[in-house]
Amino acid sequence: MKHARGFTLIELMIVVAIIAILASIAITVYSNSVAKSQLSEAFTVTDGLKTDVSDYYTQTGSCPTLGAGGFAAGTSYSGQYVASVSIGPSASGCAITALLRSNTIAPKLRGKEVTLTMAGSGSAVNWQCTSDASPMYLPTACQ
Repeated sequence: MKHARGFTLIELMIVVAIIAILASIAITVYSNSVAKSQLSEAFTVTDGLKTDVSDYYTQTGSCPTLGAGGFAAGTSYSGQYVASVSIGPSASGCAITALLRSNTIAPKLRGKEVTLTMAGSGSAVNWQCTSDASPMYLPTACQ
C-alpha cells in the first residue's frame, strides 16, 4: 500500500502566514527607505547654497535675498520633492529653509521643512540642521 505524501492544509496555512508577516515588515522598511531618500533631496538642494550664502554674508554682513544679488528665485531651487527654498536672517547669521512638497512625497514628509542655520563666521562657518520631520528620516548629522 502506498502512502500519500504532501503538505497538509495546516502546514500550508502556516507558510502563508509567515510569508504575510515577512512581507508586511519588508513593505514598512521599504517605505521608510523611500522617505529617507526623498528627504535627502532637501539637503542636496541646500548644499549648493551654503557656500554662496556664507560668502555673501561675509562680504556684506547681511543675508542675501532670493531673486537678487546673483541668487535665483526661491522656486528655482525646487526639485521633485522640494517645493521651494527661502533664506532669512537668524541669530548667528543666515538660515536656509527648504519646504517639502505637499504631494509627490511620502505622506509623513508632506509640508515639512528642513532648516540649515549658519553658526560661526569668516572661514569657520558651520551649518546646523533642524527639521520638523521625524528624526527617523533625518541623517545623523541632523538629529
